[in-house]
Amino acid sequence: MFRMMVVTAHPDDEAGNFGGSLRLYAEQGVETYVVCLTPGQAATHRGGARNDQELAAMRRSEFAASCEILKVSRGIVLDYPDGKLHRQDLYRVVCDLTLLVRQFRPQIILTFGSEGGVTAHTDHSMAGIFATLAFQWAGRSNRYPDQISEHTSPHRAQKLYYSTTDFTLPDRQPITFPPATAVIDIGAALETKIAAFKAHKSQSSLWPIFEGNVRQRGRVEMFHLAATLKPGSCEMETDLFAGIDENL
Repeated sequence: MFRMMVVTAHPDDEAGNFGGSLRLYAEQGVETYVVCLTPGQAATHRGGARNDQELAAMRRSEFAASCEILKVSRGIVLDYPDGKLHRQDLYRVVCDLTLLVRQFRPQIILTFGSEGGVTAHTDHSMAGIFATLAFQWAGRSNRYPDQISEHTSPHRAQKLYYSTTDFTLPDRQPITFPPATAVIDIGAALETKIAAFKAHKSQSSLWPIFEGNVRQRGRVEMFHLAATLKPGSCEMETDLFAGIDENL
């Protein structure tokens, strides 16, 4: 069984940055897992919530609805503080992600690059850094050895990808993206991706901006291969599971 794990920072990231690929591969029988580090309780757009707790509950529900649209096998929202991932204890966060990698045992992991995606959000940057360390450390028996038991063993994912793009948002600070090494034709999943983003009703003010950008981009999602079990020169890919051993 092929398995994909996506590590994000906020509810709506799963749709906005990875939604097409999540739905596309789910329809091909891939088990898909999404780990969201925060419930997005510090968002600018509040959806009528009276406080952070109400907004967190609202956004957890919206995340679940989005994951259902994208046919995500399992979606998890952790409880780290929105907007403050750069102030969290790195070893602790990576510990949580490493355990999930060892439990889910994905062949590929998708996350953000250190630039933080098209919005350059610091939480996106940190999610990518945490996920990168978890990708590397989950396979080492000398990292978080207390997690290892008869039910949980080290696991080496075979590929790590960063989401990337070929456009920037106007009037923003400069962003330097990793080059695309995989371009995935998501086809009709573009419409599903947009529908999943719109499941985040508290963020409805962002819907027109998001939809305009993704339609301009076309029916593709772009990724950068950051690490692989099979080192060598990069070749442009059209399938994230190219070269993957299903039995690992």
